[in-house]
Amino acid sequence: MTDLRIERLIGPQVQPYLPDVARLRIEVFREFPYLYDGDMEYEQHYLATYSASPASLFVLVWDGDTIVGTSTGVPMEDETDEFKQPFLDNAYDPARIFYFGESVLQRDYRGQGVGVRFFHEREDYARSMGRFRYTTFCAVERPADHPRRPAAYVSLNAFWQRRGYTRHTELHTEYTWRDLDETSESPKPMIFWLKAL
Repeated sequence: MTDLRIERLIGPQVQPYLPDVARLRIEVFREFPYLYDGDMEYEQHYLATYSASPASLFVLVWDGDTIVGTSTGVPMEDETDEFKQPFLDNAYDPARIFYFGESVLQRDYRGQGVGVRFFHEREDYARSMGRFRYTTFCAVERPADHPRRPAAYVSLNAFWQRRGYTRHTELHTEYTWRDLDETSESPKPMIFWLKAL
């Protein structure tokens, strides 16, 4: 990480970099398990939730003048109603939860501790605000026999557990997108992972 620069941006500060963040998301999420056949129109809509929140966080990773990684977070109360619903259904107060969006990093920069740094930066930011009890994120669930699962694929579950997160099957939702081998969008099951700050 010695040649990389880590930068925190809050809320609207990220707006000049949203096209770069969108392209990076499309690039990285093409990989298993997301297999996301993304487009810029969807990305702009998705990222608008974050850039509109005055308390959202973008952690950008720079190699020179190029963004090679990003990680995001936003107060759960600034998310959409359907996104908050699993927490409301299970007696969690969205006002006390800070949600972690994606962590995406180009392949050549992985294995250098950036993923750990992403969690540190977002948790530190959430704690600094003094109003959150939990941090959470969600991950897509793919069957073990998925035909596009690479033979060498290693789940991130153990990495997340080492960060102190627990998988909560009662907290689940669906996101809809088009996989690389699909002709139309389909719903994908998403499970939330939770940590008490």
